[in-house]
Parts: sequence; structure tokens; C-alpha cells
Amino acid sequence: MTSATTTYPQLTGDYTIDAAHSRIGFVARHAMVTKVRGSFNEFEGTFSVDGENPANSSAKVTIQAHSIDTRNADRDGHIRSNDFLSMDEYPQITFVSTGITQTGDSSFDVTGDLTIKDATKSITIPFEFEGSAKDPFGNERVGFEGSTVISRKDYGITWNAALETGGVLVSDKVTLEFEVSAIKSA
Repeated sequence: MTSATTTYPQLTGDYTIDAAHSRIGFVARHAMVTKVRGSFNEFEGTFSVDGENPANSSAKVTIQAHSIDTRNADRDGHIRSNDFLSMDEYPQITFVSTGITQTGDSSFDVTGDLTIKDATKSITIPFEFEGSAKDPFGNERVGFEGSTVISRKDYGITWNAALETGGVLVSDKVTLEFEVSAIKSA
């Protein structure tokens, strides 16, 4: 672990994720030969930053499961079904931070509870601070990017199909991707 030498007191405050300029996505292997990428088009989130002491920071994100988009309507419908997300019974996916640790000058580990369907597991997402800027509308913006790998089985998502050549249709491991632009509250 790298010793953090940079603090960000100017970033201290509350933020709202700008969903129009952010992306929450995922990548899973398909048929063991390629990757399928997708994203969720409807989500909201807030976070509070303590620039002097990141451990006092927090975050919460809520994703609408029905907004999944893999650019294939049939596949999206299957993922929304009881084989995968069971979105009629579990319409939301949530993440609530439980701890934030600065790991380098601009890197942070955000640990929290990820709930998919009726399973909640602790995960850690390494994030990189991409910078801050005042946009043309006077908003103070910050950007963060991060990703982590989860197991579908940890969340009770076990549907699969065996391939004739061996292996399975959908990988157990799924990479979650976060590209976040957020606006500081006035």
C-alpha cells in the first residue's frame, strides 16, 4: 500500500452523481471466447467527501435493474428474468459504503455492501480520482473511475448453459465498471 501524501481539502462536501455524464457498466465472458459489455441506464447516487480525512467519506448508489442495456433486447430480457436479476422481485441493486481508504496520492479503496437480489456481500472497489473542474454552468465537478470483479454465484445468479466444446455460456466472474462525474452541492 502506498503512503498517501496528497489531501484534497477543497473537495470536502456533498456530491450528487450526474447520471448523464457517468456510466455504471459490466463485462462478462460469453461462450468462453469473447466479452459482452453492458451498462445500467438508470441510477442515482450521492457521496460525501472529507478531503482531509477520506475515512470519514461515504457513498450510496441505487441502480434500477430494469435499465440494463447490452445492446441486445433478447439478452436484456433474459438478464431481467428470474434466471439472472429477477427484477420484478428485486427492482434495485444497491451499494452502500462502509469504509474508504486512501491508498495513494489519487487512489482510494471504497469498501461497501453490494446488494443484488436478496444477497448482500462486502466488496472493495479501487477508484482513481480523475480530477475536479468548474463546468461552464458554474458547477464544481469531480471525476472518479474504478472497477472490481465479483462472482455471480455470490448473489444467487447461477443460471448457465454447458457448451458442446466444454465450458459454459456465461462466466461466473463479472467485472463491474464505474465512471463517475458528480456535482458538488451548493
